[in-house]
Amino acid sequence: MLVAFSVTPIGVGESVGDLVAEAVRVVRASGLPNRTDAMFTTIEGEWDECFAVVKQAVEAVAAGGARVSLSLKADVRPGVTDALTAKVAHIERALQE
Repeated sequence: MLVAFSVTPIGVGESVGDLVAEAVRVVRASGLPNRTDAMFTTIEGEWDECFAVVKQAVEAVAAGGARVSLSLKADVRPGVTDALTAKVAHIERALQE
């Protein structure tokens, strides 16, 4: 499955980048395939391992503030692997046609 999520601390001021970096640090330490862009971090793995990482990322951000906003989107597709790169590669091939 793919899980795209965004964790945002609330009530800690305008700049939240340092706390968001803590969430990304958790993701990268997880060993799951991942990609971070300006809006979301996407991870790929099994249901339980993905949601364990999301929970740990939220907890890492919550350590710096009392309130956290979590946005999440999941693509649950059993049996599919390497979707993190394959989906993007498919679009890139279509754009070259």
